[in-house]
Amino acid sequence: MIRNRTKPRILIITPEVTYLPERMATISGSVTAKAGGLADVSAALINALFTQGADVHVAIPDYRAIFNGRLSAYLKKEQQTLRRVTSDDRVHLAADRAFYYLNNVYSDHGGENSMISLAFQREVINNLIPRIRPDLIHCNDWMTGLIPAMAKKAGIPSLFTIHNVHSVKTNLEIIEDRGIDAANFWDNLYYDFPPSCYEEARKKNVPINFLVSGVFAADFVNVVSPTFLKEIVEGRHGFVDYHLRRELSNKYEASCAVGILNAPDSTWDPETDDSIFCNYDCENFSEGKRKNKLELQNILGLIMNPDAPLFFWPSRLDPYQKGCNLLSDILYQVTSKYWNDNLQIVFVANGEYQDVFKDIVRLHDLDRRVAVRDFSEPLERMGYAASDFILMPSLFEPCGLPQMTATKYGSLPIACDTGGLHDTISHLDPENNSGNGFLFKIFDSAGLFWAIDQAMVFYKLGPEQKNRHIRRIMKEGKERFNHENCAKQYIDLYQRMLRRPVIDPSEKFLCESPPECIAL
Repeated sequence: MIRNRTKPRILIITPEVTYLPERMATISGSVTAKAGGLADVSAALINALFTQGADVHVAIPDYRAIFNGRLSAYLKKEQQTLRRVTSDDRVHLAADRAFYYLNNVYSDHGGENSMISLAFQREVINNLIPRIRPDLIHCNDWMTGLIPAMAKKAGIPSLFTIHNVHSVKTNLEIIEDRGIDAANFWDNLYYDFPPSCYEEARKKNVPINFLVSGVFAADFVNVVSPTFLKEIVEGRHGFVDYHLRRELSNKYEASCAVGILNAPDSTWDPETDDSIFCNYDCENFSEGKRKNKLELQNILGLIMNPDAPLFFWPSRLDPYQKGCNLLSDILYQVTSKYWNDNLQIVFVANGEYQDVFKDIVRLHDLDRRVAVRDFSEPLERMGYAASDFILMPSLFEPCGLPQMTATKYGSLPIACDTGGLHDTISHLDPENNSGNGFLFKIFDSAGLFWAIDQAMVFYKLGPEQKNRHIRRIMKEGKERFNHENCAKQYIDLYQRMLRRPVIDPSEKFLCESPPECIAL
């Protein structure tokens, strides 16, 4: 493979990643650590940049116990060889005992997470950045929040991406005691109460907010939805920290904050998904979905009827964000109203409201119409393939992936008009051949019931008219919700920051086959 060495070098710093391109490094196949969606997004972006020819590097903690748990027997024998990084390798493991023996990316103890973060950032700041010499640094979430301050002082442009508004705080003395010499960039960190000098910052234990420091010091910031960014700036979410809102507003007003939507992993595709009973595409989806519906009904003990409208709940049962309390208020009324249609609802999700739904099912003897099951990815995939609609009545949604995934599987989303749901769903208008789901504006049970009624009106359209819209929605979902589009937006932002191209369009990979990804 030939690379133009004059291309800018991009360093992506992330505490999580699901997979890396196989040819990116000798250790790529052994590097996988995931706690949430950040891992999938990081993996997809790195893969897209690498396969398009960008000079991309990634820094991640050396989670030895986690990595070893993902390795095959053969690779375990070869782990010493795998850890010898060649001169052309792009995967850089930050080494420290703080994360060698972790079984999960994050600890249940907040103080331990802070120490893990400091160990990771110390290695990146002290060892990896000087060795890699990047032209641009892309940091992700609070675990990397101190690095943009160092980058600013070093004259390296930095992008800070917020996937989750969670943060931690500590003080300058603890940061420096953990081996990060912040004397050179202390004034680029964000303090709850700004100190007048370095000595005051160190000795008076002024709290430093990791996430807000990343926003404050970075040249550009992005969140994972344009509308969610606007909602934060407008103060529509009380759970967002005041300091974070203020600094994001400053970046937004300076045109240095944007929203870039995530996208589902390419494995979520009914044409190739090996977890579903019957594969299908946008041409033969009608028969494929009927077969999957019958199989799921059989697995869950529901009434066996391929014509029964099936609603699927794909998110955790969290009443604070996901709106499951709205559905619990009207579950019996919904099933009663459409009793003769054999309306069915399937939950494949964990969470505190799982018992609430189980109690409703027991109380009203709905076990042949409503199924509540623990989360299982194979069952979740069957849920998308078998369902006609998915339910996402979220109070807020920074991005959301289920609504994008659903359109690819021919399942139409029913959602509250907020955040990433607003950016990805438009209300279906059969007469004008537009829209891909059903949105309600007011977050209450009546709004959700109205949207379900609208979905049922659509469901009862003639097969030819209904299938024409579903076919269009599936095609649009596949074309719109993919990592290539997501990566292009990041590349455009990198080039805006660097004022030069990141990828040489004339570059070709001199390989027998295109780069592949390993997901273990």
